Amino acid sequence: MTPQLAVAHRAGNDLDTLRAALAGGADLVEADIHVFRRRLEVRHLKSLGPWWLWDQGIFVRRRDTQLLQLEELLAAADGDPRLLLDLKGIHPGLAKRLAAALPTGTVTLCTQHWWMLDAFSDLAHVRLVLSAGSRRGLRRLRKRLRTRPAYGACVHRRLLTPDLVTELRRGAERVFTWPVDTQDDRDHAKYLGVDGVIGKDLSLLRGVPS
Repeated sequence: MTPQLAVAHRAGNDLDTLRAALAGGADLVEADIHVFRRRLEVRHLKSLGPWWLWDQGIFVRRRDTQLLQLEELLAAADGDPRLLLDLKGIHPGLAKRLAAALPTGTVTLCTQHWWMLDAFSDLAHVRLVLSAGSRRGLRRLRKRLRTRPAYGACVHRRLLTPDLVTELRRGAERVFTWPVDTQDDRDHAKYLGVDGVIGKDLSLLRGVPS
């Protein structure tokens, strides 16, 4: 069995963790991409109006937060092909702006809002991953991959079985899953037979045996 790809969850949202993940041997480093007032921001925090950001009960003022910009992330990656950019939100201009800003080297994109991926369909250097985090999303994903293959499919681990992974792989070159943050998670991912595991502990992910 081919070793599972290790995807460093959210490590690209900060330049220090980005560099650490790349140096630590991550196969892909995920960064969350939002658009705000025509600028592409790298952050997991969600917008709550023009002045606040929030996530899981945490509220911070935008003016008090140092936000990483996409151009800074790309400069720090310096052409490394291991970036996985996760498109967040449903802003109609996000995909178009990101497509225009991407370098010509290999980059992987992921989103649960698949219509955004149409903006990258003519870019051969961009690998597209369709994500599903609910049973409804998984049903849609299974249907879509039967007629429209993609580089990757990314599905929440609680939704998967080995048979489903085998089915998804007929339409996707790689099948990823998340979250994989404990030894039990890692063992379950190995049982499922996925191609890539997404988690916060890179040493744990890199320890997945072949």
